[in-house]
Amino acid sequence: MLRIGLTGGIATGKSTVAKMIREEFGIPVIDADAASREIVAPGMPALHEISDHFGVEILLEDGQLDRSALGRIIMSDPQARKALERITHPRILEHIARQIFDHENDGAEATVVEAALMVETGSHAAYDKVLVVSSSPEIQLSRLMQRNGFRQAEAQRWISNQLPLSKKEAVADAVLYNNGDLVTLRTALLEAWSRLSLPTRD
Repeated sequence: MLRIGLTGGIATGKSTVAKMIREEFGIPVIDADAASREIVAPGMPALHEISDHFGVEILLEDGQLDRSALGRIIMSDPQARKALERITHPRILEHIARQIFDHENDGAEATVVEAALMVETGSHAAYDKVLVVSSSPEIQLSRLMQRNGFRQAEAQRWISNQLPLSKKEAVADAVLYNNGDLVTLRTALLEAWSRLSLPTRD
């Protein structure tokens, strides 16, 4: 089974491309962000470790993880970010690996894994092909501010905590530049998919 990595910068349009892949090619897409939410659900070992390390202040009244509170901590403290990654990243990768195994057992010709930090963690090397969704810095910043309601300085901090887009583009088999409308992005996806001879619907 062909394993395809899909990554890019925050607010560049990875999830939009993932949706297009499902619609255009009928290929299963595994969402690393969804996996990250599942492993920190109430009662899961990762949530216990996180609350032990960061304190109960990062829990909501119903026992769920307060992702906004935790996000503010790791944005301002690189060591806290590394501590969180030590707890979560191995479990996220294990969760994704199980889903890949299930899709392969089901006879899927290909599976796509969408993950924002694929290049940062080095996990991009595990995929047969890597697609990177990119955009201009100005558009990325504007989209993040609009999407999350961030002020410019806060949005810039979130962007700065990821690798520069140029570093992600450097490891890509295809780069999809998302600086225009959805029609333009879809056309870029179809062209890249064809050029890489990736599977389509029967």
